[in-house]
Amino acid sequence: MSTRTFLYAEIQVSIPFEKIDWESINVAMKQEPGLKSKTWLSGINNNTIGGFYEFDSLENARAYATGYLAAAAQQIGGSLSVKLFDADVTAAASAAIASPFYR
Repeated sequence: MSTRTFLYAEIQVSIPFEKIDWESINVAMKQEPGLKSKTWLSGINNNTIGGFYEFDSLENARAYATGYLAAAAQQIGGSLSVKLFDADVTAAASAAIASPFYR
């Protein structure tokens, strides 16, 4: 079982990133178990919001997706899409191409 999990999430809703209260969202996200980092994403020409996350386990990533993220998408009336990735199996290949997540 993977000890590190990457999570990609996108909320399909048209909100310009400048209107997102990311400061308070970051504070709330830091309370989520196992969250190690997030890279915010904003869709070009469609204003979708999302991110690329690193979690310490598959269990914590799944709990975040079905809990915090699902609630956030519902609150803003968006449609949530989530994908989970095994961060351990790709470690050597990612380190070889200088990924900042494997330094």
